[in-house]
Amino acid sequence: MGNTRVESIAVHNGSYHDREKEIKEFDETNDGVRGLVAEGIQKIPSFFVETEDVVSTIAPSRENSTQFQIPVIDMKGVHEDVGRRRAVVQEMEHASSTWGFFQVVNHGVPKHVMDEMIDRVRQFHEQSPELKAEYYTREKTRKVIYNSNIDLYSRKVANWRDTLYFFMPPDGSANPEEYPPVCREITIKYSDHMRQLGDTLLELLAEALGLKSSHLIDMDCGKGQSVIGHYYPACPEPDRTLGGTAHTDPLFLNILQQDHIGGLQVSHQGQWINVTPIPEAFVINVGDLIQLISNDKFKSVDHRVLANSLGPRISVACFFPSHYSPTDRPYAPIKELLSDENPPVFKEVTVKEYFAHYYSDVLGSSCGLDFFRLRA
Repeated sequence: MGNTRVESIAVHNGSYHDREKEIKEFDETNDGVRGLVAEGIQKIPSFFVETEDVVSTIAPSRENSTQFQIPVIDMKGVHEDVGRRRAVVQEMEHASSTWGFFQVVNHGVPKHVMDEMIDRVRQFHEQSPELKAEYYTREKTRKVIYNSNIDLYSRKVANWRDTLYFFMPPDGSANPEEYPPVCREITIKYSDHMRQLGDTLLELLAEALGLKSSHLIDMDCGKGQSVIGHYYPACPEPDRTLGGTAHTDPLFLNILQQDHIGGLQVSHQGQWINVTPIPEAFVINVGDLIQLISNDKFKSVDHRVLANSLGPRISVACFFPSHYSPTDRPYAPIKELLSDENPPVFKEVTVKEYFAHYYSDVLGSSCGLDFFRLRA
């Protein structure tokens, strides 16, 4: 290619390889993984290359057994039909306790809102670096953050993706001027829809636990949200890296919209199961804190995203609560769920404490919940 920056970044081995310099050089472009692809890189930078034990699982899992598919739940009528609501609650109880994941259709969010959000996230990421530079930062207190791998300098292996983060105020009083013009209006509109859908899902999950529908909302489980637009460019070596490393989510609830390309996988019974994209559907997963307050009834499970050669893949996640406006309220297994036969299995913890532990170096590859598990 004759481009010294690309040639330098692309080096996998050699005496002049300097990982810290390589990462810094990549970061200072302000154009993330998309910039590498736009310049025609043929070999991925060494800091994106996964370990052999991970690489060995990528190719086989692309074509996994059709024996398993995560549940798909039709939410039509949950607000009007008592019988239908009861059936949906039962389906969510089963999905949350066995899979930790499910997809929902007929959820009430208009198709044009979903389509526009995906399109505007794409437009933001495909702007020139100069137009995106105002938002490119590693300052975690900002309300809008754009970068590639928010923990780029601390993680062992980088993910093949770029991300735009919006941290929405709990009261919905977003200031439009703080958001990028290309996706300003739709992000606020999308956030409003996510808040409504999030409340409905928390009501149904509360009922699935045998509680009043308002119980999880009253506990501030849906207080504040992060809207996160991931951009996964086409990868020249998709079997050597991941778009998202295997992890659980350190929160209560995630509402994800993925485009038609796919790549999301869920760990189930020792296998990586592809989450097949369904038009106009949202992928829902319960997070670590739901598992904690449900006293292990609902499961927060590992999931990951494969890199792909077809991209760019776009997804939009909505996390409850926001990582940057967490409540100081302590959380523990819900008392109404406990008994002599079902004693608490987790310690009390605040959201801030949980986030701090989850993102600490102590975690390594183990589940963050294990640290807060009571020992017999």
